[in-house]
Amino acid sequence: MARVSDAEIARVIRTQATERAPRTLCPSEVARALAVDWRPLMPRVRAVAATLPEIVATQKGDPVDPVAAKGPIRLARTAGP
Repeated sequence: MARVSDAEIARVIRTQATERAPRTLCPSEVARALAVDWRPLMPRVRAVAATLPEIVATQKGDPVDPVAAKGPIRLARTAGP
């Protein structure tokens, strides 16, 4: 698998979140857009999402830390400006 940069992961998260707003997306959608062998990217997608102030991770509708959360999460644009 070719190395995917954190900047590229951030770009895809932002793009997909903007296109989906106000709906949410699964981090696996980001990973799938970046690599055929997408599963190994999942921890990095969550880690990069945690660094983006305009992105919120939720679990069952409540905000969570995307790195610490166990189980499925969703990503979305924050409600801010």
